[in-house]
Amino acid sequence: QVQLVESGGGLVQAGGSLTLSCAASGGTLSNYNIGWFRQAPGKEREFVAGISRTVGNTYYADSVKGRFTISRDDAKNTVYLQMNSLKPEDTAVYYCAADLRPAFYYRNTYYRENEYPYWGQGTQVTVSS
Repeated sequence: QVQLVESGGGLVQAGGSLTLSCAASGGTLSNYNIGWFRQAPGKEREFVAGISRTVGNTYYADSVKGRFTISRDDAKNTVYLQMNSLKPEDTAVYYCAADLRPAFYYRNTYYRENEYPYWGQGTQVTVSS
């Protein structure tokens, strides 16, 4: 069973950048679809970005499109979320999650939180104004 560990969170000023990492053990990340989600205080957890297994097709929430980039380093068994032009509303706990849906199914369901069975513990991102 794959285990995920996020890192890279912290405090940054608005307009700044951070790169989050999602490292895996017990499994090869390229075999999994990986999603990044976030949960702000008092709000529901929401989809941020996803990358499909093997081929690596990427998907983004409208709120982060053009600012965030998800990528995968197979040699390091790690998925990254590069976050640029950060805004105070990006403040949240960020989670990575993994699942094994086929690519043809994942491309229409990547945003569905309940279809990811494997989750990391989360990393806090705080953007000050």
